[in-house]
Amino acid sequence: MGTRASCGELHTDSRSIGDTAQRRRGQQGARSPAAGAESTMAEQVALSRTQVCGILREELYQGDAFHQSDTHIFIIMGASGDLAKKKIYPTLWWLFRDGLLPEDTYIVGYARSRLSVADIRRQSEPFFKATPEEKPRLEEFFARNSYVAGQYDDAASYARLNSHMNALHQGPQANRLFYLALPPTVYEAVTKNIRETCMSRAGWNRVIVEKPFGRDLQSSDQLSNHISSLFREDQIYRIDHYLGKEMVQNLMVLRFANRIFGPIWNRDNIACVILTFKEPFGTEGRGGYFDEFGIIRDVMQNHLLQMLCLVAMEKPASTDSDDVRDEKVKVLKCISEVQASNVVLGQYVGNPNGEGEATRGYLDDPTVPCGSTTATFAAVVLYVENERWDGVPFILRCGKALNERKAEVRLQFRDVAGDIFQQQCKRNELVIRVQPDEAVYTKMMTKKPGMFFSPEESELDLTYGNRYKNVKLPDAYERLILDVFCGSQMHFVRSDELREAWRIFTPLLHKIEREKLQPIPYVYGRGGGGGRGPPEADELMKRVGFQYEGTYKWVNPHKL
Repeated sequence: MGTRASCGELHTDSRSIGDTAQRRRGQQGARSPAAGAESTMAEQVALSRTQVCGILREELYQGDAFHQSDTHIFIIMGASGDLAKKKIYPTLWWLFRDGLLPEDTYIVGYARSRLSVADIRRQSEPFFKATPEEKPRLEEFFARNSYVAGQYDDAASYARLNSHMNALHQGPQANRLFYLALPPTVYEAVTKNIRETCMSRAGWNRVIVEKPFGRDLQSSDQLSNHISSLFREDQIYRIDHYLGKEMVQNLMVLRFANRIFGPIWNRDNIACVILTFKEPFGTEGRGGYFDEFGIIRDVMQNHLLQMLCLVAMEKPASTDSDDVRDEKVKVLKCISEVQASNVVLGQYVGNPNGEGEATRGYLDDPTVPCGSTTATFAAVVLYVENERWDGVPFILRCGKALNERKAEVRLQFRDVAGDIFQQQCKRNELVIRVQPDEAVYTKMMTKKPGMFFSPEESELDLTYGNRYKNVKLPDAYERLILDVFCGSQMHFVRSDELREAWRIFTPLLHKIEREKLQPIPYVYGRGGGGGRGPPEADELMKRVGFQYEGTYKWVNPHKL
């Protein structure tokens, strides 16, 4: 079923693609440096996804994470749900289409609903983005699929599932991956039954657990203790899809492979760090699920905190999974519990100048409980209390129904000492844009053309688009699922990481729920009058040291 993938090497894909293309060019004969450079750009521009995947396969053959001939069974627990339909099945199709799965892989869906493979196909295929030319390949993919209906707390149902897997080619000896696309309320019953009934006899067994990993420190500990009693830590993959994003993974390379950043990556040079996650839409009829968790549990305690760790951690001993995660845990242990004085909560209301969904506020969503005080926006200031970062505010901002879709890391540097330009200079910033339009750029001052020394803001563009124009790389879920096949846990959350993350936020979450703290209303971002969330969040950021000039907006040079 496709071609073999390998482990962490996939995450050097951009550089590997360039290196492999360069090796191929070298085999074609020597050229002048100028001609070589022009050829490099031309070939990079011309790389299609098929070529990219071909290069990836060529390099991944060198790995020994698993063997091409091994049989693998990928079991989707909760196969009838939205996550399976919109993410897991499409991701497996893309990996199969591009030849990045082990050759002998079967996909088994399991859920309570009485469905057939045809039903699964009808639900999920609209999200595959398959072309008419791919129809024969699509038939091959679904020929590798099967489905078993059963209850989540019924041992007999799991016995049927196990019998079904054993009947597949090399079934009893196959490696088995269980993806829990389920609500956390059934995790205990499901994992217990998997452990007792469905484990491979000779191959390895791995379990992928979706967030939320509990609601607070106590429930997370309970869940972790239960799962750890059934599986070893190296069998548990707590997935946070943000850790599979290209620019999040690029943070480590930027920091530790570039000497220029080393001397300035500290409290002496950096004034503040801002981690932002903005969505331009509200709950749109799905507020019932969101209301149970809120924006802090949904985004901040996991996605943004993980990005903070990658910004703040010390250089690991190696890129080995545990070496990297050890350093992330050290960062988390240096962060105190969130102080209420460093928090702003908001909840969006309808925009009278908007259209359609933008005219409706959070409480207008019929699935949201009447009078809910759940926050749809949060700004929180954290401090990493160690020698490198003492006193530097890390500002985490996230929200729904804002003015744009954006996720980024922004490091704002301190003011230039000894100003000679009459206070015309703005602070330098290093910006890592995670989505959309992945980019890395440095905001800096240059001389405005003319007779006088008049500084103006410009950027040093480090965007991938310059070197890897039009190269389509695997998305976050593809990378992470391949990591599970390969046994690489670097981009998954370890139990001690999870515990420290909940320790930081649990007192605040309990205070919000106990005192029913009222979020500040802010206008839906689409349409006139909407925007950045509550003004109080900007005031908090200014108070702790962030300078927002609003005089510069990055323009993607590759869309001009």
